[in-house]
Amino acid sequence: MPVMSRKEARRTLFGLLFETEFKQEDTPETIYTSACEDREIPDDEYIKGAFFGICEKSAELDAIISKYAKGWKAERLSKVSRTVIRLSVYEILYMDIPANVSVSEAVDISKKYGEDKSRAFVNGVLASIVRDVEAKGKDALISLGNSDEQ
Repeated sequence: MPVMSRKEARRTLFGLLFETEFKQEDTPETIYTSACEDREIPDDEYIKGAFFGICEKSAELDAIISKYAKGWKAERLSKVSRTVIRLSVYEILYMDIPANVSVSEAVDISKKYGEDKSRAFVNGVLASIVRDVEAKGKDALISLGNSDEQ
């Protein structure tokens, strides 16, 4: 099986994460294993590492999203917007992926799979997060996601 480009891997990862929104009774391990078998997803370290990392840190990521999605709690966002923002925030905070690349890819995914307004919303939320990461550092946002003052 040919190696996936990062763009293809990110879209595959988005699909896996989106699936977890509908299969909340299943474990991430079950979802990942069955998706890899059913859809012939390659054994890709980016997909696997980011999928399990995002699943593990979803509450922390949602706390950060809720802070930056002015007037919106993460659980009230559309499943597409919440999933793509979680993915991008995880990449920005925990992976060695340039923020501008992650945001651009998130906007592209939301353009393809989301509603018309979601692209601007996703871009706005992520731009605010990136501004604070650049001003305060990643650790400040990570601690925000881990704080109890939500």
